[in-house]
Amino acid sequence: MSASSIALNRFGLGARPGDAVAGDPAKWVLAQCERFKSRPAVVANAPSTAGISVGLVAYYAQEKAIRAQFGPRMPKAPAGMDAKPDVAAPTMSGAMSPGPLAPGASPAMAQPPAMPGAIDPGTAARQEARQAIGKQSRNDYGAAVAARTMAALTGDAPFVERLVHFWANHFAVSTEKFEVTALAGPMEFEAIRPHVLGNFGDMLNAVERHPAMLLYLDQAVSIGPDSPFAVRKTRRRTGLNENLAREIMELHTLGVRSGYSQADVTEFARAMTGWTVAGIGRGPGARIQDDSRAGAFLFLDDVHQPGDRTVMGKLYPAAGEAQAQAVLSDLAVHPATATHIATKLARHFAGDTPPPAMVARLKTAFLKSGGDLPTVYRALVASPEAWVAQPVKFKSPWEWYVSTQRALGTTTVQPGVTVGMMNQLGQPIWQPGQPIGYDDVAAAWAGPDAIMRRVEAAERFAARAGPVDARALAPTLFPASISPLTAQGLARAESPAQALALLLVAPESIRR
Repeated sequence: MSASSIALNRFGLGARPGDAVAGDPAKWVLAQCERFKSRPAVVANAPSTAGISVGLVAYYAQEKAIRAQFGPRMPKAPAGMDAKPDVAAPTMSGAMSPGPLAPGASPAMAQPPAMPGAIDPGTAARQEARQAIGKQSRNDYGAAVAARTMAALTGDAPFVERLVHFWANHFAVSTEKFEVTALAGPMEFEAIRPHVLGNFGDMLNAVERHPAMLLYLDQAVSIGPDSPFAVRKTRRRTGLNENLAREIMELHTLGVRSGYSQADVTEFARAMTGWTVAGIGRGPGARIQDDSRAGAFLFLDDVHQPGDRTVMGKLYPAAGEAQAQAVLSDLAVHPATATHIATKLARHFAGDTPPPAMVARLKTAFLKSGGDLPTVYRALVASPEAWVAQPVKFKSPWEWYVSTQRALGTTTVQPGVTVGMMNQLGQPIWQPGQPIGYDDVAAAWAGPDAIMRRVEAAERFAARAGPVDARALAPTLFPASISPLTAQGLARAESPAQALALLLVAPESIRR
């Protein structure tokens, strides 16, 4: 690969027809930081956290009204019970008779299990409400995916757009969780894009306070065991949830096996109690909220675990919301965090096995600058390991899809099209299914079935693209980097569409 091709494809998202690297490729890459727009029109017009949260609040209010009208949801029939209506009832009648409440039991617990074939009078209303919010969430999700795609296709700073995608995967949430379906996109737009050229600690803080993260990792239902709320509500289920604290330490900052212990996770989780979301944070704490700013970060002192905390040997005095904030700020600039971030960036730009010298260089830049990301990016672009001529990365499905659409000059995206394509290619947007995000190594994406899906997609793209001369396009996409084998294949293609499809799945297009 030539330096220009590396600038376009390894640092960027692939060339568009007419794109060219002017002057020094490294300077050309870094100059994009000056042009990047954190809130282009396509992002500004996408569904927002506030708007989506208002819809969720309305849904929860509707659920509450249904419960008031029809009573609580009928318990499911016991396991093994056939749902057919002709199951013998006499043997069940005694079991379904409500008995006296046991100490600590709620009325819902005393409700008899559903008779086989019985119809819950509130079921239809609940299903209708659920379907309506589900449809709205899917529409908002599709609109957000379209906005992300458009920013990647039409933005003037593909290097920074790539970094946005990198950080979104680093701070992964999954739309598989109902409440997160529509909020994942706004988290990227509102918590990551504004800080991608700022300080890592600011981005970390914005992400951990966003409702998508607070709801995805169950922080909103975490209750301090000795909090005033827990002491008063001894008959309600309350408890500490460590999910967010653990993932912050393991995935977002320090990294695994970096010196923290289970006791540190628990202490951090205790410090974080009270961090929740106004209006849509569920669990016991939702009953004591009086904040009308749906979707806004909220601290509930009533559920906060009182007292001092000690995390990784440092004492954090009792300070309410500020206690966890102090821990988070220290984690943001910890040497282990610098190593973790440097390793992931080096892996993303210089190969599946991160070059140790490059990792050390990025770590130093991170620590000396206090987590200033542009300083780290400059060290990244200056690293010779990221400019080696041979391809060092196998493109993920998202990277490949974006680069093909840029190659074809696509400038419009219909909501739902990218969603369907990414589902087909095996990398649904914001849906890694686990907090660690999607893998950033070839082994995750280079299987024969995955390659075949790209070939099939490339054939469809080429068939719809209209007249395109792939032989003329190839040098623009990969300046001075087309192999003789690829050139021969394009020359021997039986049609322009076949040549274009071959170009889109050529080794130059699959790797970067």
